[in-house]
Amino acid sequence: MDALMHRTRRDGMGRGWLLILAALVFAIGLGSEVTVGQLLAQTASQAPDASLVAVDGDADAGAKVFRKCQACHSLEAGQNRVGPSLFGVVGREAGTAEGFKYSPVMQGSDVVWTPENLDAFLTNPREFMSGTRMVFPGLRDPEDRRDVIAYLNAQSAP
Repeated sequence: MDALMHRTRRDGMGRGWLLILAALVFAIGLGSEVTVGQLLAQTASQAPDASLVAVDGDADAGAKVFRKCQACHSLEAGQNRVGPSLFGVVGREAGTAEGFKYSPVMQGSDVVWTPENLDAFLTNPREFMSGTRMVFPGLRDPEDRRDVIAYLNAQSAP
């Protein structure tokens, strides 16, 4: 079950593990031989590409919110500070910014920074990923989170 929960966080599918479990129970009830791996593969193939997900915040307002992040993060590719560069973070796998030394938990998380996962992380980083080195307590206002995610997405666009 932990593997299913972990998979859903990586894909940004909040209810995905329930759908997989329901499909597995249904298949077993019909006498079909379906593996969890087959269901995960099918679910992954139907998951939206994070780069195609619309971000519904105000990027201009997000620029103001990002000021809270600038002490530790840069939006220039490859320019790491206390925290990693956030250039291209939307859709990127956690713990993969080149040249940054991440905590072991971040490196091994298999989380992809979808807008949904960024929102959950920015709400309370240490609750989302226990063991992260990020000391920022989070952004409590949902609008601020939506806006800063829209700003990060806009700054990383080609």
